[in-house]
Amino acid sequence: MSVDTLNLACTTCAKSFQEGGGDAAGWSILFLLATIIPVLGATGVCMIRIVRREREALDPKYVE
Repeated sequence: MSVDTLNLACTTCAKSFQEGGGDAAGWSILFLLATIIPVLGATGVCMIRIVRREREALDPKYVE
C-alpha cells in the first residue's frame, strides 16, 4: 500500500461523511463535551460546599 492510496482513502472517507449529512465525529465530540463539563462542574461545586460546611462545623480546638 503506497502513501498516495492511503491519502486517497482518507480524503474519500472525509468527503463521504460531509456529503452524508454532516460531520458526525464533530457532533459526537460536542455532545460529549456538553455532557461531561456540567457533570464535572456540579461535582466541583458539591466538593466546595462540603469543604466550606466542614470548616464551619469544625470545633476550633481541633484547628491547627
